[in-house]
Amino acid sequence: MSFADPQTVTISGTAISLPRTSTGDGNSRYLSADGRVQLSASSQYNKRTRRTLRLDHSKIAADPFTADNTEYSMSVYLVFDLPPKGVGYSATDALAVYQGFKTQITASSDLLVSKVLGGES
Repeated sequence: MSFADPQTVTISGTAISLPRTSTGDGNSRYLSADGRVQLSASSQYNKRTRRTLRLDHSKIAADPFTADNTEYSMSVYLVFDLPPKGVGYSATDALAVYQGFKTQITASSDLLVSKVLGGES
């Protein structure tokens, strides 16, 4: 089952509409009109169950060395790596672990994430 269509992500105060552009076996993709923002969700079933939510973003910026406009991109992932077939962790258990993680990384105005982005570990 896919997410609602379209999805919306807000970056730097700007809401970006992401209509669904594809669905497949265990995955969906949502893409902005300019192609610079993409949200994807997928599930893989192997020795472990892996569920991924990923946001890709690209932009054009001047290269600081040549002043030429260059495309740059980045991605942010959220991955749930679970035992196969839900053994040991229900969706409720996994959600509780995620909520603890989310609370940690968003505490004090995203301080932990700011430190990681600054190279701290």
